[in-house]
Formats: sequence, structure tokens, C-alpha cells
Amino acid sequence: MPPNPSCPPRSAVVREVGLRDGLQSIATIVPTAHKIAWIDAAYAAGQREIEVGSFVPARLLPQLADTAEVLAHAKTLPGLCASVLVPNLKGAERALDCAADLLVVPLSASHAHSLANLRKTPDEVVAEVARIRALRDASGSRTVIEGGVGTAFGCTLQGEVAESEVLRLLQALLDAGADRVSLADTVGYADPAGVQRLFEKARVLVGERLACAHFHDTRGMGLANCYAAWQTGITRFDACLAGIGGCPHAPGASGNVATEDLAFMLERMVVATGLDVPALLALRQRVQGWLAGETLHGTLWQAGLPRHLADAAQPLAPASA
Repeated sequence: MPPNPSCPPRSAVVREVGLRDGLQSIATIVPTAHKIAWIDAAYAAGQREIEVGSFVPARLLPQLADTAEVLAHAKTLPGLCASVLVPNLKGAERALDCAADLLVVPLSASHAHSLANLRKTPDEVVAEVARIRALRDASGSRTVIEGGVGTAFGCTLQGEVAESEVLRLLQALLDAGADRVSLADTVGYADPAGVQRLFEKARVLVGERLACAHFHDTRGMGLANCYAAWQTGITRFDACLAGIGGCPHAPGASGNVATEDLAFMLERMVVATGLDVPALLALRQRVQGWLAGETLHGTLWQAGLPRHLADAAQPLAPASA
């Protein structure tokens, strides 16, 4: 059933994807111990969905070579949904063997970006999802399969991506066996009006199985686009602490929506997230030290919390490195 725009949702989930989308896009290789400390601090700050890495060959993304070890730690935290990105059947096999709670299979609606990123056409990715679903079912695993449609609002390699193609691929992923789907603005081309239009059409087509929105802030409209998607009834958003992230195969795809900025906006709108914003800011400061020399983004860390909120914030216990 389409959402009621006069009564948007009063709660939302912010899924942290900095440990995957963020770290894959920068040169620094963060030690496993720091990644585990990041997960622990994010969990303490209230995050209950974290994308901990990606099962891809280490030679391609050495930043994520320790995903199995990081995932194993995340699985020890009660109530945490630990997800991973998998580009193919082999990656899905590893995710299932490691008991990931959720695996995200990326599909690009842009034919050019799909070939550059995955060396497959969009429809070949759909066929791979069908094989992953068969593998999941045969194993008896309860891992959720999410098909993520990227470049949904345009592509630096191809240019325009037709809404009809995005919608076709959403349905094709579900028909192939994905449990749910999501939409991503991989290169920061989206605007609020376009977001509202496409998400409304997608919600009519697939309903509640449209489960997440993923926006980049490349052109400064990331938060506005989150707001537009929220108005259509979306309650789950991807974000990266400190606004890191991007895509190696999409020129100019810099910077996801910053976790701390999105959490602050939602809380100010009286949309419950369960997140401790001061704790996120403290974690951001730690991550900044681990990523010395890398370009970070976001605005809340520069301006700080409004004084009345800062004064009311509980003092944070010191965290170990």
C-alpha cells in the first residue's frame, strides 16, 4: 500500500556502511583491531545495523581483506544485524559460510557502470541473484538477500538512466529471489523531487520490499534526498561516519551522507533512531585519527551540537583505542 504523505514514519534505522563503502574508497588500510573498535563504539552509540565489509578478492580491495574476521566479531554483539556486500556467487558462499545476517548484491541500472564495476550486464547480475538464492535455500541459511540498485538517478559513465529501467530491475531482482531491494544514488545526481518521484513509483510497484535508501552527498543534496525518501515512507538509510565513501568505478562519486549528520537531522525531526549523536561525534573523532590524511566530510562535527543540546548531553565515558 502506498504511504500516506501526511503521516510519514516516526522512527528510522541508520545502517552504518562506512566500514565497507567508506573504507573501500580510500587508500588507508585500517587495522582489524580498529575496525572492531569502530563496530563496538557504533554499537554502544545505538547502531543495530552495520555493513562490516565485502567478500571480494583481497588483491582488488586489500582494505577489506579481513571481512571474515570483522564479521565474526560483529556476530558476537546481541541484536546487531551484520551485513556484507557480495558481488557474485563466490562472495555469497563466503558470506553464508560466515553466517552474515544480510548480504547485499549490488546491481547497477547503468549498463556502462555495471560492466565497469562488476563486468556483468544488469540482467547477468539478476541471474546471479537467482543462483545466490538457490544456494541460500539449499544451505538452510536464514541470511537475508538484498538487491541494491545503484546509479538509479544517473551515471557519470552513461549519463541518463531511465526510471523505467530502474523499476524493471527492482522487480527482476525480486522475481529472481531477492528478499528485498534498495535504491542508491551512486554518483550524487539525485535531487529531492526526483527522489520522491522514483521512490513513490517503486513503492507502488514493490511495496514494503523496498527496504533502504542510499545517497551520496557529492553535490550537497544528500540530506535533502533522505528527507524526500522518508516522506515516501522509507525508514532505513545507509550512511557513512564522517561522510566517507564512493565508488572506484564511478568518477566523482565522493562522499556518502554522514551518519552523524543524518542522525542529528532525524532526531531533530522527532524521528526516533535510537542513536546517541554525541557518542557518534566522539567516534568520528577517533576514526579521523585512524584516517589521517584522508578527506572527511560532514558538517555537524564543525558546528557542534546546538548549545542547549550540548549542555543536556550526558558526559561520555572514555573509550579505549
